[in-house]
Amino acid sequence: MLTAPWAGFYFFSNFPSATPSLTRRPADLPTRRLADSLTRCILASVHPVLFRIGSLLIPSYGALAALGVLLGLSLVLHTARTAGVHPGQVWNLCVISLFAAVVGERLLLVVMNWGVLQRHPSWLMVLAMVHHPLLAGAGVVAGGGCALWYARRCKLPLRRTADALAAPLALGLAFEQLGALLAGSGYGIEAGPAVHWAVTYTSPLAALWSGAPLGVPLHPVQAYAAFAFFALAPLLLFSPPQLRRPGDLAGIALMGMGAAIFITETWRDPEGRGWVLHGAMDGPQIASLVMVLMAALMLIERKGSTEGKQKTVPAGEVRSSP
Repeated sequence: MLTAPWAGFYFFSNFPSATPSLTRRPADLPTRRLADSLTRCILASVHPVLFRIGSLLIPSYGALAALGVLLGLSLVLHTARTAGVHPGQVWNLCVISLFAAVVGERLLLVVMNWGVLQRHPSWLMVLAMVHHPLLAGAGVVAGGGCALWYARRCKLPLRRTADALAAPLALGLAFEQLGALLAGSGYGIEAGPAVHWAVTYTSPLAALWSGAPLGVPLHPVQAYAAFAFFALAPLLLFSPPQLRRPGDLAGIALMGMGAAIFITETWRDPEGRGWVLHGAMDGPQIASLVMVLMAALMLIERKGSTEGKQKTVPAGEVRSSP
């Protein structure tokens, strides 16, 4: 359900002592105690709120997503030079597309909750706290459309520009998923007793902002996705230039991200994600299949065009016999 439980936003005065926290399922077997200790060290400080200044809350999701954006923008200056495109123009493309994505997400949320906002206009200020899969989809469409428009307007080479964006995008998505883990956004399915690294959200803010169930051990699927994106980013960044052609990095990135999304959706709760084929797959999995098919077409097309160029003999040139 997209409409947020708006009545719960009175937490500023009613939840002064409810410090957000995330607990773990204790390990049942002695052989898993080491892994359980490592999990405790990593997840002990996981909170939907990074810190608060009086009644002002700084959400962990927003902070980590912003960190990912800053790191991605810093990295894109390097990857743009490597790809042979203008760094300043690629920087502008990123800023414009990010702005469009945020505006698209918030506009969709306003439209879906217009009746409630008419009765409570002050709740418009807290829209940034609400997360939903439909919002992410709207952001992707708005941001991607603006990126394509700006690239064509500035006559940027699309393949090289996409190559420049591949590694920064993977890095930014990794931090975004870590923020989602802290906030409870895009939470996982219920974990069984064997999943000793399962997480249990206990903060009312996790349920309020993201709809995460409280007191239920869940798969930390956001961490699974973040790990996949963190592994993909250096692969794209340090790929030898002599072994790739324009568009190859973008194709590999699409294929890797699509595979990561398709696999991790297996452990993600289906609430609000849409079911297709009688529940066999959800909306993000369909999108991930499209990404993989697009990547395959890009890489096959590049291979075919390269082989065609190698077989072409200029007019008047005589092949030398071996």
